[in-house]
Amino acid sequence: MHSSLSGLGVTSPVLAAPMAGGGTTPALVAAAASAGGLGFVAGGYKTAEALAEQISQVRALGISFGVNLFAPNPVPVDPAAYRRYAGALQADADRYGLDLPQAITEDDDHWQAKLDLLLAGPVPLVSFTFGLPDTSVFTRLHRAGTLVAQTVTSADEARLAADAGADLLLVQAAAAGGHSGTLTPDRVPPAVPLPRVLGEVGAAVSLPLVGAGGLATPEAVAEALSAGATAVAVGTVLLRSDESGASKPHREALADPARRETVVTRAFTGRPARGLRNAFTDDHSGEAPAGYPALHHLTSALRKAAVQAGDAERVNLWAGTGYRHATAEPAADILTRLSHRL
Repeated sequence: MHSSLSGLGVTSPVLAAPMAGGGTTPALVAAAASAGGLGFVAGGYKTAEALAEQISQVRALGISFGVNLFAPNPVPVDPAAYRRYAGALQADADRYGLDLPQAITEDDDHWQAKLDLLLAGPVPLVSFTFGLPDTSVFTRLHRAGTLVAQTVTSADEARLAADAGADLLLVQAAAAGGHSGTLTPDRVPPAVPLPRVLGEVGAAVSLPLVGAGGLATPEAVAEALSAGATAVAVGTVLLRSDESGASKPHREALADPARRETVVTRAFTGRPARGLRNAFTDDHSGEAPAGYPALHHLTSALRKAAVQAGDAERVNLWAGTGYRHATAEPAADILTRLSHRL
């Protein structure tokens, strides 16, 4: 275990990855700590006030934890392409009596307010994904006593993160569920296996690495650690856990033997993300334009209505390639089992 993590009281190399949009809960963060690891409060898609509330819940437990933020790295959508796509989705929206938003929403997920929150009330560890913040952000967090991690998907991104001042890198392979942390989201990242990405990143920078993406068995965890990771972060394998905030349709789809594959799609958010194949990905992946966060806001109400209706065919069923190993049991048991060969 690298000193930067052991200094946070981490004794297990298996961490719980942040899953924005509901998957991560304060209870899941607590479970990760109880297993000797560490969890992240997922700051994405929350207001600063909602994030502050979750941080205070976790802080009250007296455990080490991280907070993950989406750093701004917008992919502005072409207005004509947005209108075309909104028209293509209207038939899905009609099932729920929804009018899709015609106005394009480009926002930064309350970036400055969340950053101000973390500078005013420092937490042990902050990680960034989607974009690479300005060097001054790293400097200010360091001054506040916070360790800073950056999500990267390649050696080139790792060099940029090291130059910006990152203390450690979350190295995400294409097998990961949910959004890719790529810094060039207008392009779908190549499908490179995690051990190879870890080797390439480790040759490029001398920072400690946390491997992520498709890790759902003790063997895969051991392989990532032997490839140069000092720890790993797992997400999909926790989505059916007792502490997960994943929706009922999402949990059931992960366990459904009829769901045979994951796909990388922009259809839900305009940014590449891996999820279980369903009718929505089949119908719309080919026509979805690049455009984040505009497409996220376009499809948000439709996805919420589908969850309420138990309609898994129109929900973003985020899942990494190891989704078959997701089990319905306490998260601490899952995390402990993943580290048992080490």
